[in-house]
Amino acid sequence: MTAPTQAAPLPRHHVHHSYIWLESVRTILIIAVCVVVANFSTIAGLVAEEGFGSAETGLIMAIVGGGTLLLILVVFGIVAATRILGYKHLYFTVGPDEFTLCSGIFNKQKVHVPYQRVQSVDQRATLIQRIFGVCTVSIDTAGGAANKAVVVPYLTKAQAEWLRSELYNRKNALAAQAAQGTLGAAAAPAAQSAIAGAAAMAQGAATFVEGAQLPTASGNVLDMGAEAWNQVGGVFAGPAQDTGRVSYEYGLTNKELFLAGLSNTTSVSLILVGLIVGVLQIVGFVFDVMGDAANGAVESAMMFAGSQAAGYIIGALSVGIIVLVLVLWLISALGSCIGYGGFKARRRNNRIEVEYGLLQHTFQGVDIDRVQSVVVKQSFIRRLFGFCELSLGKIDAAQDNDASNQKNTLAQQGIVIHPFVKMSRVPAILAGLVPEFADLPQESKPVAKVALRRALIRRGIIQGGGFWLAVVSVLCMIGLKLMVSAAEAGAFEVEDALAIAMVNSFGGGLLLVLLVLSVLLFVIDIIGAVLWARESSFAYNRRFMQVSNGGLSRETVSFPRQKIQFGCARSNPLQRRAGTDTILATTAAGSGGTTTALIDVPHAEAMAWLDWLKPGGNRL
Repeated sequence: MTAPTQAAPLPRHHVHHSYIWLESVRTILIIAVCVVVANFSTIAGLVAEEGFGSAETGLIMAIVGGGTLLLILVVFGIVAATRILGYKHLYFTVGPDEFTLCSGIFNKQKVHVPYQRVQSVDQRATLIQRIFGVCTVSIDTAGGAANKAVVVPYLTKAQAEWLRSELYNRKNALAAQAAQGTLGAAAAPAAQSAIAGAAAMAQGAATFVEGAQLPTASGNVLDMGAEAWNQVGGVFAGPAQDTGRVSYEYGLTNKELFLAGLSNTTSVSLILVGLIVGVLQIVGFVFDVMGDAANGAVESAMMFAGSQAAGYIIGALSVGIIVLVLVLWLISALGSCIGYGGFKARRRNNRIEVEYGLLQHTFQGVDIDRVQSVVVKQSFIRRLFGFCELSLGKIDAAQDNDASNQKNTLAQQGIVIHPFVKMSRVPAILAGLVPEFADLPQESKPVAKVALRRALIRRGIIQGGGFWLAVVSVLCMIGLKLMVSAAEAGAFEVEDALAIAMVNSFGGGLLLVLLVLSVLLFVIDIIGAVLWARESSFAYNRRFMQVSNGGLSRETVSFPRQKIQFGCARSNPLQRRAGTDTILATTAAGSGGTTTALIDVPHAEAMAWLDWLKPGGNRL
């Protein structure tokens, strides 16, 4: 009797050996910086007291330097030994039906990922990793936001490209086998469902307006640097791999790159707040140091405030601060441009891929059946220029830690397929990149007429920042006037009365400025409410739904009906009196699902939408 033959073990693929020493060097640098920062004040104080060339200073610096070197060597040995052991037990296999990742020294972990569950294979490389040609690969599965992505650290660029191509090829091969019925009767319903979904998507792509002009591949000055990076690859990058045919690709023009960088104004706000806090701290420090002499300084400052020299100095400081903020804004814009350097979006087979980053490189991809929605965002600045941000919503898995407990920061909110594009180019880009979303609904249904009055109350008063700022400013002005009246009546000591007079002199003007600002914000809130009532709408047809929320900024979300997990219409007593409802549609994208809502839809339109949403309901 012949013994059954045992299947040969699958080949093990280890990560690159830079996993050992590159992470160890990074840890050592962090420790060295921490030690220097911790002992800097002590050494600086000693040098100030004893002098740099004194024997005591030299002895202490020698002790600190020797101790730091010894600590670095000990830590390097521990980290290197741990990484060596972890490297021996960190590997992956590519089997006939699933991908397997094994890791752990004492606590062994083995993760199995069936190829049918692979939805995207993303990668990210820091600057140091990119120099050495390695990256971190994240394999996203169909488990949703509650599922953790499988992270494979320190693969070479060639390994990452090979693994991504291999996973997709094996997934497509199994899907083809399922379609042919070779996987048995249990897989037949899923295969039929997949075929039906693919047919529906193809039909939607076919209904797009024929002859649509597709945008040509565009580029900018930073693309040369990205091409140089790709040619060099890195020290251990390896040869480039063939990952499939690209049917459509585009980048950013110089204008789009520059405007995308300038529109990133978050850092400017932080800089301005930092300047204000710094000025306040300096003023507080001066008063603490002066002590009792502060009263004389206050009196002198009040006399100086009315002089012509004070106007010149304040003007010069204002101009200096404005110039500083503009310079920092331009530096921030330059950093954003470098972050978008080498931006490319492409359609490869049934996948959408996006990569960007001149220094730190990020690659994201998603299967077309994974796309939950198309989102068009227009901030106030983008609306002024007639541009928008175009992105695709998708189900994001949580990013797990790799074997070194290093957190990965791949984007969690879908994929931005264009950060700053002209609105007129959006249909052409969607036609080339996601033609499955071609037949979006065209006839929109606006919100109810009464929504304008409700929006003015809601946005202008209840949620209006300008209205409440005006209320606070008026109350502060009343309180300040009461304090001044009490001081003039002799209710306070001379020093306190002098301080109150100074506060009244400067604080009154400040409160007046805040009051003017509150009026301006109130007007902006009113304009936003009017724009929201005029531009907000929803639409649906046989396959898609679209929701637009207008205002100073505008967002339009389009998603297939089959992606809607839950939909409802609700109303509060005031809405029922006005005959309106709020409709909500929840898809699976994001943590806990993504809900798209529209307030004050006419009740009859909301009921018709619910009928469309029901299984077997009206499909138009």
